[in-house]
Amino acid sequence: QVQLVESGGGLVQAGGSLRLSCSASGRTFSGLVMGWFRQAPGTEREFVGAISRFGSTTAYGDSVKGRFTISRNNAKGTVSLQMNSLKPEDTAVYYCAASVRVAVGHGTSNYDYWGQGTQVTVSS
Repeated sequence: QVQLVESGGGLVQAGGSLRLSCSASGRTFSGLVMGWFRQAPGTEREFVGAISRFGSTTAYGDSVKGRFTISRNNAKGTVSLQMNSLKPEDTAVYYCAASVRVAVGHGTSNYDYWGQGTQVTVSS
């Protein structure tokens, strides 16, 4: 079993930045593909980004490309999401997710473990 705990959410003005972190425990971290998803009220959970086991491959959703960057520290068991140039439409609960598969997946079904989520609110 893998436990995921997100931190770093909050309220920010449009154009600002936030950095989310996710700490994982319960399994060898370098054996996990890590992802970030988000969900706004009344919408489906949306893929934000993902990173391969040793960080050589990253993938991003179209709506965040060029603004968000995902990174990981296998020694510390953490994955981070740096969010720049934030827009009001980025407002959502952001979830950290972990996959035991090798491929960097974009769908929620690719991920086996989920955190509780952290709220990000971007004001206009």
